[in-house]
Amino acid sequence: MLEVFLVVFLAAVPPSSPELWKARDAQSLPQLEQIAAQLSSAADRQPGDARAQYQAALAQSTAAEVATELRDKGRARNASESGMKAAERAVALKPTEAEYHRILGTLCGQEAAAVGALGALKYGRCALDEVNKAMELDPREPMNYLSRGIGNYYLPAAFGGGVELAIKDFEKAITLDAKSADAHLWLGIALRKLNRNAEARKEFERAAKLNPARIWAKQQLEKTPRDSTLNPRPPVQ
Repeated sequence: MLEVFLVVFLAAVPPSSPELWKARDAQSLPQLEQIAAQLSSAADRQPGDARAQYQAALAQSTAAEVATELRDKGRARNASESGMKAAERAVALKPTEAEYHRILGTLCGQEAAAVGALGALKYGRCALDEVNKAMELDPREPMNYLSRGIGNYYLPAAFGGGVELAIKDFEKAITLDAKSADAHLWLGIALRKLNRNAEARKEFERAAKLNPARIWAKQQLEKTPRDSTLNPRPPVQ
C-alpha cells in the first residue's frame, strides 16, 4: 500500500510548454525524453538559474509520469533520478518558491514508486515533506490541492487520508480553477472508487472536453461502467 501511495503526484504536474503538454497528452515518451534531455542540458549550463533547474525537473517528472502510465519502471526511474537533482538545485536556489518544493516532492514520489519498498523508505519522507511545504507556502494554488488530493486518494483513512478527503481537495482545486482538466479527471477517479460511476463519468467527460487530447482521460472514461453495480479497479499510476 505504501508503494502505491507514493505515486501520489504523478498526474499533478503542469507542463511548462505546449510541446511538453502535447507529448504528455499523447503519451509520447520518446518525445518527452528528448525534451527533458534538452532542458537538462540547458540547466547544466546554468547552474545558478533556479528557473532553468525547475524546467528541467518538470520535464523529467512529466517523462516519469508517462513512463509510469505505460508501466515502464526503468525509464520512470531514469527520469525521476535526473529530475530530482535539478529540483534540489532549484529549491536550494529559491527556497520560498512553492512550486519548486512541489515538483521535488513529485519526483521523490516517482523515484520511490520506481525502485519499490527500499525507495519508499528512502524517498517517502521527501515526497510528503516537500508537498506539505508547497501547501504552506501557497495555500491558494489549485495544483497544490490537486497534489494533496491524489495523496489522500491513495493514503488509507487509518493513516489520515481517504477518498472522502481526496474529493474535498479535488473540489477545492476545481473551485479555484474550474478549467483544470486534471482536477476533474481525478475527481472522477475518486468518485468511481466509491462506486459513483454516473457522477464519475460526468467528471471524465468534463476532463476530456477541457483537454480532448489527453489519452489517459479518455481511457478512464472508457473503463468506467455507466451504472453503479460494477466497481472497476482503480487506474494504475
